Amino acid sequence: MDLLKELKSMPMTLDLLQSTRIGMSVNALRKQSTDEEVISLAKSLIKSWKKLLDASEEKSEEKKKSLSLPTSSSKETGNSRDQSSNKRQEPPKTPTTPKITTFPPAPVTCDAVRNKCREMLTTALQADDDYIAIGADCEHIAAQIEECIYQDVKNTDMKYKNRVRSRISNLKDSKNPELKKNVLCGAITPEQIAVMTSEEMASNELKEIRKAMTKEAIREHQMAKTGGTQTDLFTCGKCKKKNCTYTQVQTRSSDEPMTTFVVCNECGNRWKFC
Repeated sequence: MDLLKELKSMPMTLDLLQSTRIGMSVNALRKQSTDEEVISLAKSLIKSWKKLLDASEEKSEEKKKSLSLPTSSSKETGNSRDQSSNKRQEPPKTPTTPKITTFPPAPVTCDAVRNKCREMLTTALQADDDYIAIGADCEHIAAQIEECIYQDVKNTDMKYKNRVRSRISNLKDSKNPELKKNVLCGAITPEQIAVMTSEEMASNELKEIRKAMTKEAIREHQMAKTGGTQTDLFTCGKCKKKNCTYTQVQTRSSDEPMTTFVVCNECGNRWKFC
């Protein structure tokens, strides 16, 4: 609470917010804490910092509108009459707003299906307050992702829709927050996430589970291929009978003993005996 109160009293700027990414830390604390007072203060901080981002975007838009009007400047000459006739228009200057990530502009589309997909991708990217702390333009990133998917599929058929749904589902996955953060920060580009497989987008935890399942399937395949030896030396933990078949497989290094896999011939129960 003392640290949060100190943050509330500090003068915060958009550059400081983006460079330190303190918003992500405060948001993580808000999600993990069970103290109502901590949660309330964290929400208040994030809300006040969001106003900085909104104000910066509004200021940028006002500058663009004001600079879009032609301006003229006079060039001094020896003749006062020529001074009024030799006015030249200066080209408008584009304001530069510092951002952590920059993406190329996304082409505008009038297709209702594509626009709806862009809206759904934007909602997925804005599922929590991470985009505020990072300072990312979710609508722009979503448009980039949709554009890359469309350019790869070339139409809005079922393949296109399934590809979009897969991105949305993985971006919304609360067990895989790193994927969305990497997309918002630019570590994963719109071109990359548009073609990533489900395995590539999966969380580290899910990848480990799939890896373990693959290893187990390989072991079972080896057992089925090599057959087994019937024995009554093992007792099944389920049916308590001794009608079993065992198989030994070298699952570790060659200098270590083999692993014994046992199958109950009565109930089909399988277990590993080390």
